[in-house]
Amino acid sequence: MKKIIKIALVGQPNVGKTLLINSLSGSHLKVGNFPGVTVEKSEANFKYKDYDIKIIDLPGTYSINDYSLEERITKDFINKNDYDIIINVVDSTNLERNLILTTQIMERNKKMILALNMSDEASKEGINIDAKKFENLLGVPCVSVSASLKSNLNELIERIIEIYKSPYIPNKRIYSDAIEKEIDDISQFLESKNDTNIKELKLSNKDIAIALLKQDNQIYKYLHDKPIWIELSKVIQIAHNNLYIHYKTQSVSEIFMQECSNFVNGAIAESVKYHKPKEINYTRMIDKILINKYIGIPIFLFFMWLIFQLTFTLGAVPMDYIEAGYVALGDMVKESVSSELLASLLADGIIGGVGSVILFLPNIMILFFGIALLETTGYMSRVSFLLDGFFHKFGLHGKSFIPLVTGFGCSVPAFMATRTLKNEKDRLLTLFIINFMSCGARLPVYVLFIGAFAPKAQAGNWLFGIYIFGAILGLIAAKVLRMTAFKGPDEPFVVEMPKYRMPNWKLIWFMVYNKAKMYIKKAGTFILAAAVLIWFASSFPFQDSTKDIYEQKIEIAATDEDKERLSNELENILIEDSYLGKVGKFIEPFFAPLEFDWRLSVSIVSGLAAKEVAISTMGVLYSLGGEVDENNDGLIQKIQEAIPIEVAVAYVLFVMLYNPCLAATIVFGKEAGGYKYIAYLFIFTTFVAYLVSFIGLHIAKLF
Repeated sequence: MKKIIKIALVGQPNVGKTLLINSLSGSHLKVGNFPGVTVEKSEANFKYKDYDIKIIDLPGTYSINDYSLEERITKDFINKNDYDIIINVVDSTNLERNLILTTQIMERNKKMILALNMSDEASKEGINIDAKKFENLLGVPCVSVSASLKSNLNELIERIIEIYKSPYIPNKRIYSDAIEKEIDDISQFLESKNDTNIKELKLSNKDIAIALLKQDNQIYKYLHDKPIWIELSKVIQIAHNNLYIHYKTQSVSEIFMQECSNFVNGAIAESVKYHKPKEINYTRMIDKILINKYIGIPIFLFFMWLIFQLTFTLGAVPMDYIEAGYVALGDMVKESVSSELLASLLADGIIGGVGSVILFLPNIMILFFGIALLETTGYMSRVSFLLDGFFHKFGLHGKSFIPLVTGFGCSVPAFMATRTLKNEKDRLLTLFIINFMSCGARLPVYVLFIGAFAPKAQAGNWLFGIYIFGAILGLIAAKVLRMTAFKGPDEPFVVEMPKYRMPNWKLIWFMVYNKAKMYIKKAGTFILAAAVLIWFASSFPFQDSTKDIYEQKIEIAATDEDKERLSNELENILIEDSYLGKVGKFIEPFFAPLEFDWRLSVSIVSGLAAKEVAISTMGVLYSLGGEVDENNDGLIQKIQEAIPIEVAVAYVLFVMLYNPCLAATIVFGKEAGGYKYIAYLFIFTTFVAYLVSFIGLHIAKLF
């Protein structure tokens, strides 16, 4: 029977932690170069000899001080002991900063291994780390590895097994004489009292003393109501006063940060040698161009324009084949199934609904590929830095950039990405503004209307313009919300600038694959349900008498043109008298100021489930059948004939701004902290969409 080894993988952002887990196990985890990529705990499993090794990839965090959500998740997991070994991954080129977290983990007195990652890059930069001496100084096993080159990974696994089989050996985390004295005094006091409440903490007296000196919230909260606290609090106060005098500050956090820094610098001085770099520092050279205050933003806009151009042009090629495939499948079902009603459900409802999602998958994958490419090279964090000052003018935080850009692909992961924002008001504001970044689900509607009204040569530019206009409106909305609903001081923005790296194509593929799978899983379910619902609402109630009358008229019609005219007339009557038609007539007055007819009104409502459903809804309501997509010439021609361009402008603006799809809305509610926020989002987005569409309608009439 194989033994199971549970490993907690801990490290600061951008240390190659997730790349290491991929290299060890082949797991398809996301890799990125901005703070907090792995917001949730991710897992990977692999077998080695007689062991099943399970790795839990914890959020990237700079410390475990309870300041942010990532820190709390990591701290809680480490304290719960649901693992065998901690692997602390550090960036060998930036030890001074990374070892701050290492010292905090060492204070937990758990079995741990220090993985000195990016050892190849450190060597190129002239940094020579003596891993053996480092290990002796810290009392923690150290292994130099390179996740990108997969070097020394077997040695790391062997050390994991060795540490797993061996008993725990205390590390050599020591403090200054002043702090050690106070730790001893508190420890002796606790030992002399032999209190049962202290024993229930299941920590050593030294660990409790350190936690008390650091003013640990959980320990303080637990002991505050206990009888021993009356005497203990006086001992702690004396200890703090002594430290205040010694360190010439009354900030406990500053005292221990200084102490931690001294410990780290001492270890580095003894075990690290610096030589002349072997290679030129290309990162600095590239940064002089890409984050230049004059041309940095135009370069970023060019990259985004290029991504949207490729999304529109390259995506059109496979879409034709996908469309032909699911239409042929629908026709085959209709020919094979004798029941007209069942055949319609399968072909028009289910196959048509799923097909409408798969049809846009090429566009989605191209968009995700472009974003993943920028992300894995280290460019995205620089754009966050570049746009921070600009964002602050509109009340947004620099870290809001990553969720907002992710929103161009899919709102679901974008809403989840807001967890990297530590300030609650910044996070809520970003959640509300993400909707202004047009997600991939809105892309089919844009493609349809651009195809109907824009010159083909300018189609990519029109698409880029729609996305940028939505982003501009988002910034304006952010300013309004910051001045009204989310008032508060600005949070300082600190972002790490990782080195530029060549993209790992295998990992980019994994990222695109996982995002595409999420898109199909999250959006496809709701699109399928909505498509079936629309089919049902447009097919019932049965109108046998009307059908009989028109079938007789069609039978005696003299020409094929008359038969086709009567068939279309029948479909119009059946749809207008269906449940869907009645709903459309009922809500039509609400959209009357925007000059939407009942068909457009119904498509707007159906788009609440998923924006792509609006297209199949319009196809049904304009009597073209359910198997219609944004490239269908019949639908494009019908749109041109039935909808004035100014109404089309208003419709696109409304789709751009109103509520996201049902799947994204549910995720929004969970991330915002309650379903009441879903109501706020619906009211806010509907109001903005209505107002902007109304203005757009009347401006378009002037031209």
